[in-house]
Amino acid sequence: MMLIQKSVGAVLKDMAKRFPNTDAYVYPEHQIRKSYKEFDEETDRLAKAFIGIGIEKGEHVAIWSDNKREWLLSQFATGKMGAVLVTVNTNYQKKELEYLLEQSDATTLILGEEFKGTSYIDIIHAVCPQLKTAEKGNVQLERLPRFKRVIVMSENQFPGIFTWSEFESFAKKVSDRELEHRLHELHHDDVINMQYTSGTTGFPKGVMLTHMNIVNNAQIIGDFMKLTKEDRVCIPVPFFHCFGCVLGTLAAVTHGSTMVLVEQFEPKRVLQAVQDEKCTALHGVPTMFIAELNHPDYSQFDTSSLRTGIMAGSPCPIEVMKKVIEDMGAKEITICYGLTEASPVITQTKADDEIEKRVSTVGKPHPHVEVKVIDPATGEEVGQGIPGELCTRGYLIMKGYYKNDEATQAAIDSEGWLHTGDIAIMDSDGYIEITGRIKDMVIRGGENVYPREIEEFLYQHPQIQDVQVVGVPDPKYGEELMAWIIPKDNTELNVDEVRDYCKGKISHHKIPKYIEITDTYPMTASGKIQKYLLREMSKEKVSNP
Repeated sequence: MMLIQKSVGAVLKDMAKRFPNTDAYVYPEHQIRKSYKEFDEETDRLAKAFIGIGIEKGEHVAIWSDNKREWLLSQFATGKMGAVLVTVNTNYQKKELEYLLEQSDATTLILGEEFKGTSYIDIIHAVCPQLKTAEKGNVQLERLPRFKRVIVMSENQFPGIFTWSEFESFAKKVSDRELEHRLHELHHDDVINMQYTSGTTGFPKGVMLTHMNIVNNAQIIGDFMKLTKEDRVCIPVPFFHCFGCVLGTLAAVTHGSTMVLVEQFEPKRVLQAVQDEKCTALHGVPTMFIAELNHPDYSQFDTSSLRTGIMAGSPCPIEVMKKVIEDMGAKEITICYGLTEASPVITQTKADDEIEKRVSTVGKPHPHVEVKVIDPATGEEVGQGIPGELCTRGYLIMKGYYKNDEATQAAIDSEGWLHTGDIAIMDSDGYIEITGRIKDMVIRGGENVYPREIEEFLYQHPQIQDVQVVGVPDPKYGEELMAWIIPKDNTELNVDEVRDYCKGKISHHKIPKYIEITDTYPMTASGKIQKYLLREMSKEKVSNP
């Protein structure tokens, strides 16, 4: 397969010509259903509105909401007129939003009214008090000199903020010819998307991704899943994350598949959508699949239409993977591994890989992608079966971190290799297993211990729903292991039972010294478990028992 040299907008136009009457997207909870022809027309209108309101090619437009229709339309409309869509984490509060708007040089913020009880309107008014008296589209802030306008995804009036229909009305100022000219001006190597890394260490960094990066990554992801126009892909993962807007929406659009969209993840809503829309693919991080499989009404839903999907975002427990294949019926589900800086997918299992490879590895590198496993201390490549840091190179590597050359050079070496920070092992067939983050590895009494191995073992316990293992400081061994366990509903799990279960089955030094029963983990908005917070909680527990 050759790499595609097209813009995001041009890809949608192609699909609208090829499959005009196929459903492009469905929002079951709002009874919205649009064909590819309609989707193309809607995003043309919105692209004109972006131009009409004064947004230039390359200008930064921040977007902050859950998976609303307006978010989807904005993704493909900016992909047609060349503004860079800066995706904002739905969990952000005032300080984080302020930092992002300032660091990204965004001129525009598109937002939902609220998310899970947090008023986005109140937050933007706190960041930008001048909005209350400003003329719409003419915000003037010393601290944010480039910031001009705010648009809300509703028809409710707020001081200084354009309603959605007021924004759409700017399309009247722009001719079809002007839009066509803008679309043809776009180059496949232009930055079109900027995602802020979760910032688990230091301040979040803006990852600059091009049309070339994300269009090709999405195309290959869908090829590995064997997507066609017959497929219906359920996307409950957040759009602001690469999982939502590359593995989800863009992978579907590059193949003319239907997007079945869920505004906010809720297990019952996802199961309902899969059943009612006869979805053939379902995306999710492991915690989402665990929540669906363990929902009390799970057995009442028909998921037999499922064929494939993606489990990604964090290590996928083997037992969960087996249940998704056997119970849910997604026989061809794939695992993806990558990071935002790599657009994001580096390796993926194929729909027809044998089950053992699909449950125990993250697959092989994508076409057009180089990978190597190195000794982090020496930089030398290691042999098969030996753990080391995974590095990757190819079309998928980001342009860099926005306004942060130092961090870019720390991530990408002089030969163009992106250093992932993940520990990997490559087998003799070229399949890769991720055994953890370099910074998650626990060194107990001089022995390297990989939390993932212990987690996989404990998942097999019949009363354990989820488990996370972290290292805690220890005066004798340097570090000890602590396991945080979520038991299955209606089960009484005893800590001593867990220890007894480990004895004689795993090495003594791998048995967690500390075991804590919990009902939840600290999570990011994209469903990833924040291990660094778990480590802090663990240290606190151990030092103040």
